[in-house]
Amino acid sequence: MKFEHDNMVGVHLAVSLVNLESDGSWGSASLERTLREYAIRRARVTDAADAEIRAWARRLRPVFEAGSRDERCVRVNALLADGAGSVYLTTHDGLRPHLHFAPDGQDLQSRVRAVTAGSLAVFTLEAEGERLGVCALDTCRTAFVDTSRGGRRAYCRARCANTEAVRRHRTNRR
Repeated sequence: MKFEHDNMVGVHLAVSLVNLESDGSWGSASLERTLREYAIRRARVTDAADAEIRAWARRLRPVFEAGSRDERCVRVNALLADGAGSVYLTTHDGLRPHLHFAPDGQDLQSRVRAVTAGSLAVFTLEAEGERLGVCALDTCRTAFVDTSRGGRRAYCRARCANTEAVRRHRTNRR
């Protein structure tokens, strides 16, 4: 498992779903792998769940593309309205106390909507509306969460930042 169950699981799951949908690698097998990676229990994906989660991933992307704090808050609130149920604390499976945004008995797609919407809301609150974005490299546009110390990331990874720096250097030399 990539992450222990913590408040960031839903944020990282949201990033992965957005990127799976936009990079052309969406499929039932890749979706199931992603859900297992982020500890979404009982992650057997039916055709209906696949379609609903993919549509949800498309709704998640605008949160990362938001141009301002206010816009991001509006977009997260729309997700909360459609995705989060009642919030409660739990300590299942020997894990430390953490929040759940939907009862375990709900279907897979409802649990995915709840954990991503709820976690994005908590993260947005803690990050003061910042630290979510899409890569500034125009040929990339991968969504990311900025957990760096300074919180000023503009690129999804160093390779994209270097590509842009080389491009700017070559343009300036001309």
